Amino acid sequence: MRTTKSAALATAAVTAALLLTACGGGSGSGSRDDDADKGGTGDRGPAACRIGEMGVEFAPSPAPAAGDTGTVAVNLTNQGPACTLDGFPAVTLTADGSSDAAPAEVPADEAATAQRLDLAADGTATFTLTYVRGGADGLAVRSAQFALPGDAATHRIPWSYGEVATEGGAPDATVSAFQPAGD
Repeated sequence: MRTTKSAALATAAVTAALLLTACGGGSGSGSRDDDADKGGTGDRGPAACRIGEMGVEFAPSPAPAAGDTGTVAVNLTNQGPACTLDGFPAVTLTADGSSDAAPAEVPADEAATAQRLDLAADGTATFTLTYVRGGADGLAVRSAQFALPGDAATHRIPWSYGEVATEGGAPDATVSAFQPAGD
């Protein structure tokens, strides 16, 4: 009888361990957290897009004179695995090239609504930086820099579109939400 009880207890222990594994519990079970650590996505969909896996092109439409509005469209092509853009890009403008000047953050366009975009490999998206050209007293921008939501890496765009007007010490500029692009 002791052998039967031991065998029954061993069988129960193995069954419990298998149930935990199948339900996503226990160590090394392939749970969603484990999938995320390995680059998988579980039920959450694709992981956040990474700037290092994006082709970046920009199409400026510069403001011709002080007080005019200009735009810089930034086009992103996913060169990596499927990923997600969720929110707004974080954009900063760097002026004068001096180390004393802190980058000026560009706020999101208040009229824009962020949408979640799932980009397949070779999928494309775009966002637009809109600015008002300043006069001699404007922000002497030398570059624009942006980061994607969920990614700390940045991409720098050289700026040759003139000074950017300021309002209350902040750049008179906004950034749009991500939009699908391409065919």
